Amino acid sequence: MDNKDAEKLFFIPFNTGGHWLLLAINPIREIVYYLDSLGNDWTTYPDMKVLIDTVLQAFRAQRDIQTSRRGANSITWIKVACPQQRNQIDCGYFMLRFMRDTLALGRLKIPTDYFDEFKCAFYTKDQVDEIKEE
Repeated sequence: MDNKDAEKLFFIPFNTGGHWLLLAINPIREIVYYLDSLGNDWTTYPDMKVLIDTVLQAFRAQRDIQTSRRGANSITWIKVACPQQRNQIDCGYFMLRFMRDTLALGRLKIPTDYFDEFKCAFYTKDQVDEIKEE
């Protein structure tokens, strides 16, 4: 993070203990995009939220950003409506696909209803196999 004032998305593949999901974080705007192919809300994993909020608060402190007591909890979590898996084993491939799609578009913001370019209810077998091959 040489240029700590530049806006970037940081990707954090997160394993909840048996399920992979993706967090895309813009630390400057203090936004966490939450992509879960099972459709769970981030509140399903409270330890994950505490961990990421703590990391962002440390980043804020490193940048010497003073916030009011009210602003200290200003981290925004956005659940992204992304393609859903139809089995219990493809979560890792979905997480990788979410990351690849976001990188391919080069955007710093993920819409709450996913990207129009990649929007679908679920990935086909061919789309999952493509990630497996990569």
